[in-house]
Amino acid sequence: MSAGETALGVASAVRSGERSAVEVVEASLAAIDALDGQVHAFLEVTAEEALARAADIDETVAAGGDPGPLAGVPVALKDNMCTEGVPTTCSSKILEGWIPPYDATVVEKLRAAGAITVGKTNLDEFAMGSSTENSAFGATRNPHDTDRVPGGSSGGSAAAVAAGMTPLSIGSDTGGSIRQPASLCGVVGLKPTYGAVSRFGLIAFASSLDQIGPFTRTVADAAVAFEAIGGHDVRDSTSIPEPVPSCVEALGAGVDGLRVGIISELLEGELASGFEPEVLQRTRDAAAALEAAGATIVPVSVPSAIYGLSAYYLIAPAEASSNLSRYDGVRYGNRVVAGDSTADMMRATRTAGFGAEVKRRIMLGTYALSAGYYDAFYGKAQRVRTLILEDFARAYAQADVLLSPTSPCVAFGFGAKSDPLTMYLNDVATIPSNLAGHPAMSVPFGTGADDLPVGVQLLAPTLAEPVLFRVAAALEAAAPAAPLPAVAAPALTDPTIDDQGVPA
Repeated sequence: MSAGETALGVASAVRSGERSAVEVVEASLAAIDALDGQVHAFLEVTAEEALARAADIDETVAAGGDPGPLAGVPVALKDNMCTEGVPTTCSSKILEGWIPPYDATVVEKLRAAGAITVGKTNLDEFAMGSSTENSAFGATRNPHDTDRVPGGSSGGSAAAVAAGMTPLSIGSDTGGSIRQPASLCGVVGLKPTYGAVSRFGLIAFASSLDQIGPFTRTVADAAVAFEAIGGHDVRDSTSIPEPVPSCVEALGAGVDGLRVGIISELLEGELASGFEPEVLQRTRDAAAALEAAGATIVPVSVPSAIYGLSAYYLIAPAEASSNLSRYDGVRYGNRVVAGDSTADMMRATRTAGFGAEVKRRIMLGTYALSAGYYDAFYGKAQRVRTLILEDFARAYAQADVLLSPTSPCVAFGFGAKSDPLTMYLNDVATIPSNLAGHPAMSVPFGTGADDLPVGVQLLAPTLAEPVLFRVAAALEAAAPAAPLPAVAAPALTDPTIDDQGVPA
Protein backbone atom coordinates (compact mmCIF):
# COMPACT_ATOMS: atom_id res chain seq x y z
CA MET A 1 0.00 0.00 0.00
CA SER A 2 1.11 3.61 -0.46
CA ALA A 3 -0.05 7.04 0.59
CA GLY A 4 -0.94 7.80 -3.03
CA GLU A 5 -3.08 4.77 -3.86
CA THR A 6 -6.84 4.95 -4.18
CA ALA A 7 -9.53 2.33 -3.75
CA LEU A 8 -10.62 2.79 -7.38
CA GLY A 9 -7.05 2.34 -8.59
CA VAL A 10 -6.58 -0.84 -6.58
CA ALA A 11 -9.92 -2.31 -7.68
CA SER A 12 -9.26 -1.51 -11.34
CA ALA A 13 -5.84 -3.18 -11.23
CA VAL A 14 -7.17 -6.29 -9.46
CA ARG A 15 -10.22 -6.69 -11.71
CA SER A 16 -8.06 -6.42 -14.83
CA GLY A 17 -5.50 -8.90 -13.52
CA GLU A 18 -2.77 -6.25 -13.54
CA ARG A 19 -2.23 -6.82 -9.81
CA SER A 20 -3.18 -9.70 -7.58
CA ALA A 21 -5.35 -9.15 -4.54
CA VAL A 22 -2.80 -11.09 -2.51
CA GLU A 23 -0.08 -8.64 -3.55
CA VAL A 24 -2.28 -5.69 -2.57
CA VAL A 25 -3.15 -7.14 0.81
CA GLU A 26 0.48 -8.04 1.51
CA ALA A 27 1.42 -4.41 0.79
CA SER A 28 -1.29 -3.17 3.15
CA LEU A 29 -0.20 -5.55 5.92
CA ALA A 30 3.43 -4.50 5.42
CA ALA A 31 2.44 -0.84 5.75
CA ILE A 32 0.52 -1.58 8.95
CA ASP A 33 3.48 -3.50 10.33
CA ALA A 34 5.90 -0.69 9.48
CA LEU A 35 3.80 2.31 10.54
CA ASP A 36 1.26 1.35 13.16
CA GLY A 37 3.79 1.33 15.97
CA GLN A 38 3.98 5.09 15.51
CA VAL A 39 0.26 5.70 14.87
CA HIS A 40 -1.67 2.98 16.77
CA ALA A 41 -4.59 3.04 14.35
CA PHE A 42 -5.32 -0.69 14.72
CA LEU A 43 -6.52 -2.76 17.64
CA GLU A 44 -6.65 -6.02 15.68
CA VAL A 45 -5.01 -7.05 12.40
CA THR A 46 -6.61 -10.02 10.64
CA ALA A 47 -3.74 -10.95 8.34
CA GLU A 48 -4.51 -14.65 7.87
CA GLU A 49 -8.18 -14.09 7.06
CA ALA A 50 -7.34 -11.18 4.72
CA LEU A 51 -4.82 -13.19 2.72
CA ALA A 52 -7.23 -16.11 2.40
CA ARG A 53 -9.94 -13.77 1.15
CA ALA A 54 -7.48 -12.19 -1.30
CA ALA A 55 -6.60 -15.62 -2.71
CA ASP A 56 -10.32 -16.31 -3.29
CA ILE A 57 -10.65 -13.03 -5.19
CA ASP A 58 -7.65 -13.87 -7.36
CA GLU A 59 -9.25 -17.22 -8.20
CA THR A 60 -12.45 -15.43 -9.22
CA VAL A 61 -10.53 -13.06 -11.51
CA ALA A 62 -8.53 -15.93 -13.01
CA ALA A 63 -11.78 -17.74 -13.80
CA GLY A 64 -13.10 -14.69 -15.65
CA GLY A 65 -15.39 -13.48 -12.89
CA ASP A 66 -15.79 -9.98 -11.47
CA PRO A 67 -15.35 -9.80 -7.66
CA GLY A 68 -17.06 -6.39 -7.49
CA PRO A 69 -16.40 -2.63 -7.56
CA LEU A 70 -14.05 -2.80 -4.56
CA ALA A 71 -12.18 -5.92 -5.70
CA GLY A 72 -9.11 -6.51 -3.58
CA VAL A 73 -9.39 -3.19 -1.72
CA PRO A 74 -8.05 -3.47 1.86
CA VAL A 75 -10.50 -1.91 4.31
CA ALA A 76 -10.16 -1.11 8.02
CA LEU A 77 -13.25 -1.27 10.22
CA LYS A 78 -13.91 0.87 13.28
CA ASP A 79 -14.03 -1.53 16.21
CA ASN A 80 -17.68 -0.88 17.02
CA MET A 81 -18.91 -2.99 14.10
CA CYS A 82 -19.51 -6.68 14.66
CA THR A 83 -17.21 -9.08 12.85
CA GLU A 84 -17.87 -12.80 13.11
CA GLY A 85 -14.99 -14.56 14.84
CA VAL A 86 -12.98 -11.35 15.35
CA PRO A 87 -12.87 -9.44 18.67
CA THR A 88 -15.06 -6.33 18.78
CA THR A 89 -14.36 -4.13 21.79
CA CYS A 90 -15.59 -0.57 21.18
CA SER A 91 -12.18 0.28 22.74
CA SER A 92 -13.68 -0.61 26.12
CA LYS A 93 -12.43 -2.94 28.81
CA ILE A 94 -16.00 -4.08 29.37
CA LEU A 95 -15.99 -5.78 25.93
CA GLU A 96 -12.34 -6.81 25.84
CA GLY A 97 -12.07 -10.18 24.13
CA TRP A 98 -15.74 -10.35 23.11
CA ILE A 99 -16.13 -12.16 19.77
CA PRO A 100 -19.40 -11.59 17.89
CA PRO A 101 -21.16 -14.58 16.30
CA TYR A 102 -22.21 -12.58 13.23
CA ASP A 103 -21.15 -9.81 10.84
CA ALA A 104 -22.63 -6.34 10.67
CA THR A 105 -24.55 -5.67 7.45
CA VAL A 106 -21.92 -3.16 6.34
CA VAL A 107 -19.25 -5.87 6.64
CA GLU A 108 -21.33 -8.25 4.52
CA LYS A 109 -21.84 -5.55 1.88
CA LEU A 110 -18.16 -4.67 1.73
CA ARG A 111 -17.24 -8.30 1.17
CA ALA A 112 -19.95 -8.66 -1.48
CA ALA A 113 -18.32 -5.70 -3.28
CA GLY A 114 -14.94 -7.45 -3.17
CA ALA A 115 -13.32 -5.48 -0.34
CA ILE A 116 -11.00 -7.25 2.09
CA THR A 117 -11.09 -6.50 5.81
CA VAL A 118 -7.55 -6.26 7.20
CA GLY A 119 -8.32 -5.22 10.76
CA LYS A 120 -10.28 -3.29 13.38
CA THR A 121 -9.39 0.30 14.25
CA ASN A 122 -9.12 2.28 17.47
CA LEU A 123 -11.78 4.71 18.67
CA ASP A 124 -12.88 6.72 21.65
CA GLU A 125 -14.56 4.23 23.98
CA PHE A 126 -18.07 3.47 22.71
CA ALA A 127 -17.52 6.30 20.18
CA MET A 128 -17.69 8.93 22.92
CA GLY A 129 -15.03 11.53 22.18
CA SER A 130 -13.42 13.83 19.64
CA SER A 131 -9.75 12.85 19.90
CA THR A 132 -9.42 9.05 20.29
CA GLU A 133 -7.73 9.75 23.62
CA ASN A 134 -10.54 7.95 25.45
CA SER A 135 -9.67 4.47 24.18
CA ALA A 136 -9.04 1.91 26.90
CA PHE A 137 -6.21 0.54 24.73
CA GLY A 138 -4.20 3.72 24.19
CA ALA A 139 -4.58 6.79 21.98
CA THR A 140 -4.18 6.94 18.22
CA ARG A 141 -1.73 9.53 16.84
CA ASN A 142 -2.18 11.82 13.87
CA PRO A 143 0.03 10.73 10.92
CA HIS A 144 0.67 14.41 10.09
CA ASP A 145 2.13 15.05 13.56
CA THR A 146 2.33 12.21 16.06
CA ASP A 147 2.30 14.67 18.96
CA ARG A 148 -1.27 15.54 18.01
CA VAL A 149 -4.62 13.76 18.03
CA PRO A 150 -6.27 12.38 14.86
CA GLY A 151 -9.71 13.52 15.99
CA GLY A 152 -12.48 11.20 17.05
CA SER A 153 -14.25 9.14 17.73
CA SER A 154 -13.22 7.35 14.50
CA GLY A 155 -9.59 8.43 14.85
CA GLY A 156 -8.10 5.03 14.05
CA SER A 157 -10.05 4.74 10.80
CA ALA A 158 -9.05 8.25 9.68
CA ALA A 159 -5.39 7.71 10.57
CA ALA A 160 -5.24 4.37 8.73
CA VAL A 161 -6.26 6.05 5.47
CA ALA A 162 -4.16 9.17 6.01
CA ALA A 163 -1.01 7.11 6.59
CA GLY A 164 -1.63 4.89 3.55
CA MET A 165 -2.17 1.70 5.53
CA THR A 166 -5.47 1.16 3.71
CA PRO A 167 -7.12 3.18 0.93
CA LEU A 168 -10.54 2.78 2.55
CA SER A 169 -11.82 2.59 6.10
CA ILE A 170 -15.23 2.66 7.73
CA GLY A 171 -16.28 4.76 10.70
CA SER A 172 -19.43 5.82 12.48
CA ASP A 173 -20.70 9.36 12.98
CA THR A 174 -22.98 10.30 15.88
CA GLY A 175 -22.05 13.97 16.26
CA GLY A 176 -19.20 14.37 13.79
CA SER A 177 -17.12 11.27 14.43
CA ILE A 178 -16.35 10.71 10.73
CA ARG A 179 -16.11 14.29 9.53
CA GLN A 180 -14.05 15.80 12.36
CA PRO A 181 -11.20 13.22 12.20
CA ALA A 182 -11.35 13.38 8.40
CA SER A 183 -10.68 17.12 8.68
CA LEU A 184 -7.84 16.72 11.18
CA CYS A 185 -6.18 13.93 9.17
CA GLY A 186 -6.64 15.47 5.72
CA VAL A 187 -8.90 12.82 4.18
CA VAL A 188 -12.46 12.64 2.82
CA GLY A 189 -15.14 11.61 5.32
CA LEU A 190 -18.84 11.03 4.54
CA LYS A 191 -21.76 10.82 6.94
CA PRO A 192 -24.66 9.56 4.81
CA THR A 193 -28.33 10.28 5.32
CA TYR A 194 -29.59 8.63 8.51
CA GLY A 195 -30.98 5.26 7.48
CA ALA A 196 -29.18 5.10 4.12
CA VAL A 197 -26.61 2.64 5.53
CA SER A 198 -27.76 -0.18 7.78
CA ARG A 199 -26.87 0.02 11.46
CA PHE A 200 -27.42 -3.71 12.00
CA GLY A 201 -24.30 -4.92 13.78
CA LEU A 202 -23.14 -1.43 14.74
CA ILE A 203 -22.81 -1.33 18.52
CA ALA A 204 -25.13 1.48 19.49
CA PHE A 205 -24.12 4.75 21.12
CA ALA A 206 -27.14 6.97 20.32
CA SER A 207 -29.55 5.11 18.07
CA SER A 208 -31.34 8.11 16.56
CA LEU A 209 -28.02 9.74 15.60
CA ASP A 210 -25.52 6.97 14.71
CA GLN A 211 -24.65 6.48 11.05
CA ILE A 212 -21.92 4.48 9.29
CA GLY A 213 -19.81 5.99 6.51
CA PRO A 214 -16.46 5.81 4.68
CA PHE A 215 -13.05 7.48 4.93
CA THR A 216 -11.12 7.71 1.66
CA ARG A 217 -8.41 9.73 -0.04
CA THR A 218 -10.63 10.89 -2.88
CA VAL A 219 -14.23 11.94 -3.35
CA ALA A 220 -14.66 9.31 -6.10
CA ASP A 221 -13.58 6.54 -3.71
CA ALA A 222 -16.13 7.76 -1.17
CA ALA A 223 -18.87 7.63 -3.82
CA VAL A 224 -18.06 4.02 -4.74
CA ALA A 225 -17.82 3.00 -1.08
CA PHE A 226 -21.15 4.64 -0.22
CA GLU A 227 -22.91 2.87 -3.06
CA ALA A 228 -21.38 -0.42 -1.91
CA ILE A 229 -22.45 -0.17 1.73
CA GLY A 230 -25.76 1.65 1.34
CA GLY A 231 -29.24 0.28 0.76
CA HIS A 232 -32.24 -1.13 2.56
CA ASP A 233 -31.80 -3.79 5.24
CA VAL A 234 -34.82 -5.54 6.76
CA ARG A 235 -32.77 -6.19 9.92
CA ASP A 236 -32.57 -2.46 10.66
CA SER A 237 -35.96 -0.93 11.46
CA THR A 238 -34.62 2.57 10.70
CA SER A 239 -33.28 1.59 7.27
CA ILE A 240 -34.70 3.69 4.42
CA PRO A 241 -36.62 1.37 2.05
CA GLU A 242 -35.46 3.09 -1.15
CA PRO A 243 -32.15 2.17 -2.83
CA VAL A 244 -29.27 4.60 -2.34
CA PRO A 245 -29.01 7.18 -5.12
CA SER A 246 -26.19 6.84 -7.65
CA CYS A 247 -23.35 9.16 -6.74
CA VAL A 248 -20.55 7.99 -9.05
CA GLU A 249 -22.47 9.30 -12.07
CA ALA A 250 -22.72 12.75 -10.43
CA LEU A 251 -18.98 13.23 -9.96
CA GLY A 252 -18.26 14.92 -13.25
CA ALA A 253 -21.43 17.01 -13.47
CA GLY A 254 -19.86 20.20 -12.15
CA VAL A 255 -21.55 22.92 -10.13
CA ASP A 256 -22.96 25.19 -12.84
CA GLY A 257 -26.35 26.42 -11.72
CA LEU A 258 -26.07 25.07 -8.17
CA ARG A 259 -26.72 27.33 -5.19
CA VAL A 260 -24.24 26.95 -2.33
CA GLY A 261 -25.39 28.40 0.97
CA ILE A 262 -22.83 29.71 3.45
CA ILE A 263 -24.08 29.07 7.00
CA SER A 264 -23.61 32.48 8.61
CA GLU A 265 -23.73 31.17 12.18
CA LEU A 266 -20.67 29.00 11.51
CA LEU A 267 -18.57 31.76 9.94
CA GLU A 268 -19.36 34.70 12.20
CA GLY A 269 -20.93 35.53 15.52
CA GLU A 270 -20.97 33.58 18.78
CA LEU A 271 -20.58 30.07 17.38
CA ALA A 272 -17.65 31.00 15.14
CA SER A 273 -15.80 33.02 17.79
CA GLY A 274 -13.84 29.95 18.90
CA PHE A 275 -12.81 28.94 15.37
CA GLU A 276 -9.22 29.39 14.26
CA PRO A 277 -8.88 32.23 11.71
CA GLU A 278 -7.18 29.96 9.16
CA VAL A 279 -10.10 27.51 9.32
CA LEU A 280 -12.60 30.29 8.63
CA GLN A 281 -10.44 31.57 5.77
CA ARG A 282 -10.20 28.14 4.13
CA THR A 283 -14.01 27.98 4.17
CA ARG A 284 -14.22 31.37 2.47
CA ASP A 285 -11.60 30.19 -0.03
CA ALA A 286 -13.70 27.10 -0.74
CA ALA A 287 -16.76 29.28 -1.38
CA ALA A 288 -14.74 31.43 -3.78
CA ALA A 289 -13.49 28.32 -5.60
CA LEU A 290 -17.04 27.02 -6.05
CA GLU A 291 -18.19 30.41 -7.31
CA ALA A 292 -15.33 30.41 -9.83
CA ALA A 293 -16.47 26.94 -10.94
CA GLY A 294 -19.97 28.22 -11.72
CA ALA A 295 -21.94 27.94 -8.48
CA THR A 296 -23.97 30.78 -6.99
CA ILE A 297 -23.00 31.62 -3.40
CA VAL A 298 -25.80 32.72 -1.11
CA PRO A 299 -25.79 33.50 2.63
CA VAL A 300 -28.18 31.35 4.69
CA SER A 301 -29.06 31.18 8.34
CA VAL A 302 -29.69 28.21 10.61
CA PRO A 303 -30.41 30.16 13.82
CA SER A 304 -31.13 27.14 16.02
CA ALA A 305 -27.65 25.75 15.28
CA ILE A 306 -26.49 27.73 18.30
CA TYR A 307 -28.50 25.32 20.46
CA GLY A 308 -27.36 22.17 18.66
CA LEU A 309 -24.52 21.36 21.04
CA SER A 310 -26.76 21.67 24.11
CA ALA A 311 -29.52 19.55 22.56
CA TYR A 312 -27.06 16.90 21.42
CA TYR A 313 -25.48 16.52 24.84
CA LEU A 314 -28.88 15.73 26.28
CA ILE A 315 -30.21 13.46 23.53
CA ALA A 316 -27.03 11.44 22.86
CA PRO A 317 -26.19 10.69 26.53
CA ALA A 318 -29.85 9.85 27.21
CA GLU A 319 -29.85 7.26 24.43
CA ALA A 320 -26.42 6.03 25.52
CA SER A 321 -27.60 5.49 29.10
CA SER A 322 -30.31 3.22 27.74
CA ASN A 323 -28.15 1.42 25.16
CA LEU A 324 -25.23 0.77 27.52
CA SER A 325 -27.44 -0.68 30.26
CA ARG A 326 -27.06 -4.05 28.51
CA TYR A 327 -23.41 -4.26 29.66
CA ASP A 328 -24.16 -5.77 33.03
CA GLY A 329 -21.64 -8.60 33.37
CA VAL A 330 -24.31 -11.17 32.53
CA ARG A 331 -24.77 -11.25 28.76
CA TYR A 332 -21.74 -9.58 27.18
CA GLY A 333 -18.05 -9.17 27.78
CA ASN A 334 -16.25 -9.08 31.08
CA ARG A 335 -17.63 -9.78 34.53
CA VAL A 336 -16.20 -8.71 37.87
CA VAL A 337 -17.48 -10.92 40.68
CA ALA A 338 -17.80 -8.86 43.86
CA GLY A 339 -20.15 -8.68 46.81
CA ASP A 340 -23.08 -10.91 47.67
CA SER A 341 -25.66 -9.92 45.05
CA THR A 342 -26.23 -9.50 41.35
CA ALA A 343 -26.41 -5.72 41.92
CA ASP A 344 -22.94 -5.81 43.50
CA MET A 345 -21.59 -7.74 40.53
CA MET A 346 -23.10 -5.33 38.02
CA ARG A 347 -21.76 -2.32 39.91
CA ALA A 348 -18.25 -3.77 40.10
CA THR A 349 -18.31 -4.82 36.43
CA ARG A 350 -19.37 -1.39 35.21
CA THR A 351 -17.00 0.44 37.55
CA ALA A 352 -14.03 -1.54 36.24
CA GLY A 353 -15.21 -1.81 32.64
CA PHE A 354 -16.31 1.71 31.68
CA GLY A 355 -13.92 4.63 31.31
CA ALA A 356 -14.42 8.10 32.76
CA GLU A 357 -16.02 9.70 29.69
CA VAL A 358 -18.49 6.86 29.23
CA LYS A 359 -19.47 7.05 32.90
CA ARG A 360 -19.89 10.82 32.58
CA ARG A 361 -22.27 10.49 29.63
CA ILE A 362 -24.25 7.65 31.21
CA MET A 363 -24.81 9.80 34.29
CA LEU A 364 -25.79 12.84 32.19
CA GLY A 365 -28.23 10.75 30.20
CA THR A 366 -29.75 9.00 33.19
CA TYR A 367 -30.32 12.36 34.86
CA ALA A 368 -31.93 13.82 31.71
CA LEU A 369 -34.35 10.87 31.54
CA SER A 370 -35.17 10.76 35.26
CA ALA A 371 -38.60 11.47 36.68
CA GLY A 372 -39.16 15.17 37.16
CA TYR A 373 -36.46 16.17 34.68
CA TYR A 374 -37.50 14.40 31.47
CA ASP A 375 -39.62 17.26 30.10
CA ALA A 376 -37.23 19.96 31.24
CA PHE A 377 -34.19 18.37 29.63
CA TYR A 378 -34.72 15.49 27.18
CA GLY A 379 -38.13 16.67 26.01
CA LYS A 380 -36.90 20.22 25.46
CA ALA A 381 -33.85 18.96 23.57
CA GLN A 382 -36.12 17.05 21.20
CA ARG A 383 -38.10 20.24 20.57
CA VAL A 384 -34.85 22.02 19.72
CA ARG A 385 -34.13 19.19 17.29
CA THR A 386 -37.41 19.99 15.55
CA LEU A 387 -36.40 23.66 15.33
CA ILE A 388 -33.12 22.66 13.69
CA LEU A 389 -35.00 20.57 11.12
CA GLU A 390 -37.27 23.51 10.36
CA ASP A 391 -34.35 25.93 10.04
CA PHE A 392 -32.53 23.56 7.68
CA ALA A 393 -35.69 23.24 5.57
CA ARG A 394 -35.78 27.03 5.17
CA ALA A 395 -32.07 27.09 4.32
CA TYR A 396 -32.49 24.38 1.66
CA ALA A 397 -35.29 26.39 0.09
CA GLN A 398 -32.57 28.94 -0.75
CA ALA A 399 -29.63 26.64 -1.51
CA ASP A 400 -28.96 23.17 -2.92
CA VAL A 401 -26.06 22.48 -0.55
CA LEU A 402 -24.61 24.26 2.45
CA LEU A 403 -20.98 25.01 3.28
CA SER A 404 -19.23 25.48 6.63
CA PRO A 405 -16.02 24.60 8.45
CA THR A 406 -15.84 20.99 9.60
CA SER A 407 -13.80 21.46 12.78
CA PRO A 408 -13.10 24.71 14.64
CA CYS A 409 -9.36 23.95 14.62
CA VAL A 410 -6.61 21.83 13.15
CA ALA A 411 -5.29 18.79 15.04
CA PHE A 412 -4.44 19.68 18.63
CA GLY A 413 -1.96 18.23 21.08
CA PHE A 414 -2.64 15.36 23.45
CA GLY A 415 -4.17 16.64 26.68
CA ALA A 416 -4.78 20.09 25.22
CA LYS A 417 -8.56 19.78 25.67
CA SER A 418 -8.87 17.82 28.88
CA ASP A 419 -11.84 19.89 30.04
CA PRO A 420 -14.97 18.08 28.77
CA LEU A 421 -16.78 21.21 27.58
CA THR A 422 -13.73 22.35 25.60
CA MET A 423 -13.60 18.95 23.93
CA TYR A 424 -17.34 18.92 23.20
CA LEU A 425 -17.01 22.24 21.33
CA ASN A 426 -15.04 20.42 18.61
CA ASP A 427 -18.34 19.11 17.26
CA VAL A 428 -20.24 22.38 17.12
CA ALA A 429 -20.24 22.49 13.30
CA THR A 430 -20.98 18.81 12.73
CA ILE A 431 -23.71 18.06 15.28
CA PRO A 432 -26.60 19.89 13.53
CA SER A 433 -26.66 17.49 10.56
CA ASN A 434 -26.77 14.50 12.92
CA LEU A 435 -29.75 15.99 14.72
CA ALA A 436 -31.43 16.59 11.34
CA GLY A 437 -30.43 13.20 9.88
CA HIS A 438 -29.03 14.86 6.75
CA PRO A 439 -25.92 13.80 4.80
CA ALA A 440 -22.69 15.76 5.22
CA MET A 441 -19.10 15.39 4.06
CA SER A 442 -15.69 16.78 4.99
CA VAL A 443 -13.39 17.49 2.05
CA PRO A 444 -9.71 18.49 2.55
CA PHE A 445 -9.15 22.08 1.50
CA GLY A 446 -5.74 23.52 2.27
CA THR A 447 -3.95 23.90 5.56
CA GLY A 448 -4.18 25.94 8.73
CA ALA A 449 -1.89 26.56 11.67
CA ASP A 450 1.44 24.68 11.56
CA ASP A 451 0.68 23.56 8.00
CA LEU A 452 -1.85 20.99 9.24
CA PRO A 453 -4.87 19.86 7.19
CA VAL A 454 -8.17 21.74 7.19
CA GLY A 455 -11.42 20.21 5.98
CA VAL A 456 -14.51 22.08 4.84
CA GLN A 457 -17.96 20.63 5.36
CA LEU A 458 -20.70 20.22 2.77
CA LEU A 459 -24.28 19.52 3.88
CA ALA A 460 -27.31 18.50 1.84
CA PRO A 461 -30.96 17.49 2.38
CA THR A 462 -32.08 13.92 3.00
CA LEU A 463 -30.91 11.51 0.26
CA ALA A 464 -29.30 14.36 -1.70
CA GLU A 465 -25.92 12.62 -1.73
CA PRO A 466 -25.58 12.99 -5.52
CA VAL A 467 -25.54 16.79 -5.34
CA LEU A 468 -23.25 16.57 -2.32
CA PHE A 469 -20.78 14.57 -4.41
CA ARG A 470 -21.07 16.99 -7.34
CA VAL A 471 -19.95 19.86 -5.15
CA ALA A 472 -17.36 17.77 -3.30
CA ALA A 473 -15.71 16.76 -6.59
CA ALA A 474 -15.50 20.42 -7.64
CA LEU A 475 -13.98 21.35 -4.29
CA GLU A 476 -11.45 18.56 -4.54
CA ALA A 477 -10.43 19.73 -8.01
CA ALA A 478 -9.87 23.28 -6.73
CA ALA A 479 -8.18 22.37 -3.45
CA PRO A 480 -4.62 23.55 -2.77
CA ALA A 481 -1.92 20.89 -2.72
CA ALA A 482 -1.85 19.14 0.64
CA PRO A 483 1.32 18.18 2.53
CA LEU A 484 2.10 14.48 2.87
CA PRO A 485 1.78 13.04 6.37
CA ALA A 486 4.96 12.69 8.39
CA VAL A 487 4.13 9.01 8.89
CA ALA A 488 3.06 7.45 5.60
CA ALA A 489 3.64 4.52 3.30
CA PRO A 490 5.84 5.39 0.29
CA ALA A 491 3.83 7.42 -2.19
CA LEU A 492 3.36 5.86 -5.61
CA THR A 493 1.79 7.30 -8.73
CA ASP A 494 -1.31 5.36 -9.72
CA PRO A 495 -1.70 5.53 -13.52
CA THR A 496 -5.30 4.29 -13.45
CA ILE A 497 -6.60 7.39 -11.67
CA ASP A 498 -6.55 10.95 -12.94
CA ASP A 499 -5.90 13.99 -10.75
CA GLN A 500 -9.60 14.21 -9.84
CA GLY A 501 -9.70 10.67 -8.43
CA VAL A 502 -11.80 9.45 -11.37
CA PRO A 503 -10.87 6.32 -13.36
CA ALA A 504 -8.87 7.27 -16.46
